[in-house]
Amino acid sequence: MLKDKKICVVLPAYNAAKTLEMTYGEIPMDIVDEVILVDDHSSDDTVEEAHRLGIRHIIRHESNKGYGGNQKTCYDKALELGADVVVMLHPDYQYTPQLIESMCYIIVNGVYPVVLGSRILGMGARKGGMPRYKYFFNRCLTLFQNIVMHQKLSEYHTGYRAFSAEVLRRIDYHKDSDDFVFDNQMLAQIFYAGYEIAEVTCPTKYFPEASSINFRRSAKYGLGVLCTALQYRMQKWHLGRFDIFS
Repeated sequence: MLKDKKICVVLPAYNAAKTLEMTYGEIPMDIVDEVILVDDHSSDDTVEEAHRLGIRHIIRHESNKGYGGNQKTCYDKALELGADVVVMLHPDYQYTPQLIESMCYIIVNGVYPVVLGSRILGMGARKGGMPRYKYFFNRCLTLFQNIVMHQKLSEYHTGYRAFSAEVLRRIDYHKDSDDFVFDNQMLAQIFYAGYEIAEVTCPTKYFPEASSINFRRSAKYGLGVLCTALQYRMQKWHLGRFDIFS
């Protein structure tokens, strides 16, 4: 706990058997009360590895529900367990768990209700091996989103996020996509609800075992991001009504 606030780390996992031990081993268990792993019907030994490591809360989807569907299960379980702060961390060891404490302190001290671990602040992305085309499209999409949504994040596409339970209860993330665009829809909902979002500099690692989507799925994700930003602006201007913002 931090200041009597219950901290829960959720791990949305898919074929993470090779990297789970490295990730789990760096989670600061002196402040983290619960760790939840949701396995999205992996074809490897992710669940067996989670049991070996002693992870207490393990949920396995009987069929693949997608990245967004996985997170929905994660947040539902965290709220069920009474978490005050929920940290979403990819178990592929691309992001360092050593920032969990810093991110949670920002929330429990009431400074910001949401904190993102940004790969773009500083030089972490390219230094950590982010492919040039991913970096380029990350910057282009983020610029577009900031302009259309009147915000100023360094990136909307990180997989390292901490939320207060209040935020998760306020927005209806179940209305979001089960695919990768879930992340951006969720941030759009948070901004639409009037919350502010903080960022901390986060180093990143790209290596063969780290998860990454291919170019075709990246293109689909990019179109979804553009659509989400435009929907946000249209709803703000009362030019349309979209279910995720209702």
